[in-house]
Amino acid sequence: MPDPRLKALAAAFAPEHELAAQLLPLVIVSDDGSHDAAHLIRVWKNVLRIRRGEGGNVRVLAAATLLHDCVAVEKNAENRADASRLAAERAYEILDQHGWRSTDMMAVAHAVLAHSFSAGIPPETLEAKILQDADRLDALGMVGAARCFYIAGRFGSGLYDPLDPMARARPLDDKAFALDHFETKLFKLADGFQTGTGRKLAQERHERLGLIRELLLDEI
Repeated sequence: MPDPRLKALAAAFAPEHELAAQLLPLVIVSDDGSHDAAHLIRVWKNVLRIRRGEGGNVRVLAAATLLHDCVAVEKNAENRADASRLAAERAYEILDQHGWRSTDMMAVAHAVLAHSFSAGIPPETLEAKILQDADRLDALGMVGAARCFYIAGRFGSGLYDPLDPMARARPLDDKAFALDHFETKLFKLADGFQTGTGRKLAQERHERLGLIRELLLDEI
């Protein structure tokens, strides 16, 4: 009997819910709550928002979204920069097993390869640009802040330096303090978006992220 929860999760990927039902059992490979089914659904919603303004192959986008984190590499792992390459190789294998055409498999694999901030690989197709933008949107705004603090807790980091929260007299250290990660990475993301629609959405979330930091600093 089909898993009712899996069926419900797959429905969130409409109109590609049948593809999601095939791939979801293969891609939830980690206990990392910042890269779970909820993350995949949020990225898919971002993909659909951007696609409405930019176009793009919806089936390639759906597969790339579902498979972009199909190999789990922790944020603090030494081989973190290889995560998207490993995921792209695995994505190609999975789609090959499901009988996809070579050109479509290559399109998905490239989008997966280029989505990563750590890898620094430029996206060369519209679908790759959309996925990169959609994934990076999830690192901004309220969700981005929540994920940042979640990951800090997962790795045993502090929320902020109690003596110098804004790092005015010390080097930034986002391995020790979650708030430092706003400056070392999150506030830089909005400048690197690939599509016009993505840039507009990113600016809105960038401003929200700044407000979140202001509120935190006010409360402490």
